[in-house]
Amino acid sequence: QVQLEESGGGSVQSGGSLRLSCAASGGTYSRYCMGWFRQAPGKEREGIAFIDTGGSTSYADSVKGRFTTSRDGGTNTLYLQMSSLKPEDTAIYYCAATPREKKYRGGRFVYGCPADYTYWGQGTQVTVSS
Repeated sequence: QVQLEESGGGSVQSGGSLRLSCAASGGTYSRYCMGWFRQAPGKEREGIAFIDTGGSTSYADSVKGRFTTSRDGGTNTLYLQMSSLKPEDTAIYYCAATPREKKYRGGRFVYGCPADYTYWGQGTQVTVSS
């Protein structure tokens, strides 16, 4: 069981930057896959940035090259650095966590991240004006 709390949302002009933070507690943070999702009004939830327990990241095409996610094991905090923001980035942003998967392959353990995320923050609003 892990609790997540996002912060850092707000209103910015097009082309501006924001950094979102997600504080985690109640679990073994270093053993959780972490991700960022967003949901705009009238649209489905979209996964936009992911980071596994080894620090490997992946991004949706809609944010690739503009957003960067990172994690700090010392403070149990996940970050999303957003640059070159566009009005279409306006959404509620959520951080999420899920336990990593451990599999035994060829005499060693291999870790990966499942598609479904178990724990969610409450969300933080990001508004980008033109």
